Amino acid sequence: MKFKPSALTLALGLALFPAAQQAVEIDKIELPDMGDSSGALITPAQEQELGAAFFRSLHSQVSISQDAEIQQYIDSIGKRLATNSDTPGYPFHFFVVMENQINAFAGPGGYIGVNSALILTTEAESELASVMAHEVAHVTQRHLYRAFEAASRLSLPTAAATLAAILLGTQSPAAAQAALMAIQAGSVQFQIDFTREHEAEADRVGMQTLAGSQYDPRSMPTFFERLQQSTRYYGQDVPEFLRTHPVTASRISDTRGRAETYPYKQYPDSLGYQLVKAKLRVITATDTVDAVNYFQSRLTQGTEEQRTVSRYGMGLAQLHAQKFKEAEAIFRQLAQEHPEQAQYVAALARTLLEAKHYPEALALYQKTVKQLPDNDAVKLEYITSLLKAGNPEAARKNLMALSPKIQQQPMYMQLLAQTYSDLNQPAESHRYLAEYYYMTGQTRDAILQIKLAQKSKDLNFYLSSILNERLSFFLNEEEEARRDR
Repeated sequence: MKFKPSALTLALGLALFPAAQQAVEIDKIELPDMGDSSGALITPAQEQELGAAFFRSLHSQVSISQDAEIQQYIDSIGKRLATNSDTPGYPFHFFVVMENQINAFAGPGGYIGVNSALILTTEAESELASVMAHEVAHVTQRHLYRAFEAASRLSLPTAAATLAAILLGTQSPAAAQAALMAIQAGSVQFQIDFTREHEAEADRVGMQTLAGSQYDPRSMPTFFERLQQSTRYYGQDVPEFLRTHPVTASRISDTRGRAETYPYKQYPDSLGYQLVKAKLRVITATDTVDAVNYFQSRLTQGTEEQRTVSRYGMGLAQLHAQKFKEAEAIFRQLAQEHPEQAQYVAALARTLLEAKHYPEALALYQKTVKQLPDNDAVKLEYITSLLKAGNPEAARKNLMALSPKIQQQPMYMQLLAQTYSDLNQPAESHRYLAEYYYMTGQTRDAILQIKLAQKSKDLNFYLSSILNERLSFFLNEEEEARRDR
């Protein structure tokens, strides 16, 4: 399906440009006209379709966190902000990009990404929330609906892939160049022009959302100011966030002036924020020894809660280094001291599982799932433990009981594929692996898996019909993208 002129308006909350010019110049690229400047011609269904395609393309270009605890946390912040935004009913999607560059961006359909490096750079939860509120405001104010004007000859998959490539130009220059070459070959020009007025409005509206969500409005200018001061250490390697969000003295002054109109009070960080930062620090560490040393130096510093978080981080670092006894000792003590804290109990269960102490790990997960029936992160870890312990039927039943939101995530399809493989049902396994590949932007691999499923001996009429429909869908999408190359 080709986009017709004025048929669809592309929504992008933020355009990220490469740090230096690539082989293809993209600092002044004209976007195709996919609707009028008010976005009046785009339907909610079209917007969500483009957003889903954009998100799939992101998966094929960068690493998006599949950690259930990290996803659950970023969702909780995002939901809180969205509820207090101008459009509380808008279907936002929040996710973490595992990249060591400080960045955040919003894409079509309300897909808002935050880089792991930005989370680690923040010194308070309200600072993280302020960045996310700014991106939410770009979406709710429809800024880039008003910025895109031209005529499109691109298919949906190509348009989505191109947007992803432009957003991630510095992180995936080869992908950006390939996508932009495809645009040139099709005689289509893209232009992204993000104005100072839009940035100022996103600051203002974002601050209102921030305050309404019970986060500190002063965190926005504080974070901006710290980033501005840090630029002298970067030289030419300025973080992408600062390239796309120019932080000037006047902008800091404006946001600080607005923040001062709100009553002053304390905004303590949630424990979840501290635990996610500890986990990200371990996951992103280039050397486990560095992570161990970092948390070791903080075991006697700060408040009691901060010291406890440092113990948790130390345990994660030991687990990452496969020092199971050391990790188990730390998490067992934490779980005994704080039995109500899901992260500590789950970390102990995860350690037991990795050490192949399956009965105890399963018992602990099962107990925690009963205690926390709304905690999807724990449920997903429990399902993983059932598969590792050789109980795929129990895993299947638990997968079917998960919330619809979880069932729309790639990790869900991957777990289903593994479950049916363990149940010796190859057709179903290939079917769900195809969906996993499609959701992560690998349509060609999805087609291969469907064809493998069609050759399986356990095929029935119902499943055969589903496979035929999905194969046709995947092939059509591949053909649309091919025409633009």
